[in-house]
Amino acid sequence: MTDQLTIRLLKTAMFCGITLILFGHYLWVVAQIHLTMGVQGIMIIAACCALGVILSLPTKIYLTILLMAREEHH
Repeated sequence: MTDQLTIRLLKTAMFCGITLILFGHYLWVVAQIHLTMGVQGIMIIAACCALGVILSLPTKIYLTILLMAREEHH
């Protein structure tokens, strides 16, 4: 894979992760799913936020490393 394709895939994963985190926050604050569904609602919210963090954080670290490597070359 080329660097451009890798970066595009990582940015897509990061966007999906941030979207999942925001969706989990929406479920908690606006929909208040934890009140209507109880423990299952809390588990759904936690799963959305956890998957969002898993998708967003490692890609940010990798993109930062790529940026630092490019700055070294220039």
